[in-house]
Amino acid sequence: VQLQASGGGLVQTGGFLRLSCLASERLFSSYFMGWFRQAPGKEREFVASIKWSGGSTSYADTVKGRFTISRDNGKNTVYLQMNSLKPEDTAVYHCAASEVLRPRQESQFRGWGQGTLVTVSS
Repeated sequence: VQLQASGGGLVQTGGFLRLSCLASERLFSSYFMGWFRQAPGKEREFVASIKWSGGSTSYADTVKGRFTISRDNGKNTVYLQMNSLKPEDTAVYHCAASEVLRPRQESQFRGWGQGTLVTVSS
């Protein structure tokens, strides 16, 4: 499966953005989709994940309560709604797929495509 993230941009502190991740093919209902981010000079970190069939979500503590992950199976798309953005949210955001139950580790995901840059100005 190939995944393409989009929707990044420049936003002020406190603003919002919605990222999209389009899958090249229909995924099995047992798959999980995840969002990761990589800030300059830092390692890639887990942000959020959702089961493709819905109902099971997981968030990093740093984004819990501000970000919401969702999916539209009919459009083969996963979204990341990001509210109350902070400068420390600045990063390249990537999406990927996993066959592992409730994955949070980068090594558990595949299908990495080009990310989308989010820049939050102070």
